[in-house]
Amino acid sequence: MADTILLGLDVGGSSIKAGLVDTGRGSLTTPLHSVPTPAPSTPEAVLQACARIDGELGSAGPVGLAFPSVVQAGIARTAANVDKSWIGFAGGTRLSQLIGRPVVFLNDADAAGVAEISAGGAGKDAQGVVMLLTFGTGIGSALFVDGELVPNTELGHLEFHGRDAELSASARVRTEERLDWASWCARVNEYLARLHALFWPDLFILGGSISEDFDQFGQLLESPAPIRRAAHGAQAGVVGAAFAAARQRRR
Repeated sequence: MADTILLGLDVGGSSIKAGLVDTGRGSLTTPLHSVPTPAPSTPEAVLQACARIDGELGSAGPVGLAFPSVVQAGIARTAANVDKSWIGFAGGTRLSQLIGRPVVFLNDADAAGVAEISAGGAGKDAQGVVMLLTFGTGIGSALFVDGELVPNTELGHLEFHGRDAELSASARVRTEERLDWASWCARVNEYLARLHALFWPDLFILGGSISEDFDQFGQLLESPAPIRRAAHGAQAGVVGAAFAAARQRRR
């Protein structure tokens, strides 16, 4: 296997996505692999599933593990949409023990942002302040200043009408409340306006599972900053995780 081809894993509340990524080209060399997230989604259950995926795909070299949590110094500090026993757990260290190779453990939205900034994505040439928002089970965020990541922004938990923004404007909420595109986009536009007032980004990139339907609702979005569809779609977390592992290898 070429040195540039690394495994990226993206753990979500409902599924674990994975693939081998050519980090020289910024693209998957295998079809996107997906398995249900174990229930309950305890650290050992999830990481055993990740180890099985690693064996099935036959990867080598360091691995990137994207996860829905604030990650500081390799420790999960929150547990959004996964079992609360993740809080305080060193996910990368445990997966490294299981597979016998280094693992880079990072926030899932940060990983998606790395893909869009570094892997030929929607923000590859963007300067200034760039904000990626992923709309799925929750709302993830990744903030970049002149291409440098500001980690763990967690802007899906910004107060919005008295509760977390993701409880009003995530893709999951749109499905659960059976909102049409216009109704959902009205909420998203208000959320974008709040973010713009606080951060004044030069560009919004919209990703997550909902980005696959961008053609159906993109024209309804409004913001003083340009809005681009994420280029890597559902595989952004996988691609970005592999890129994070490649960066760690080069250090």
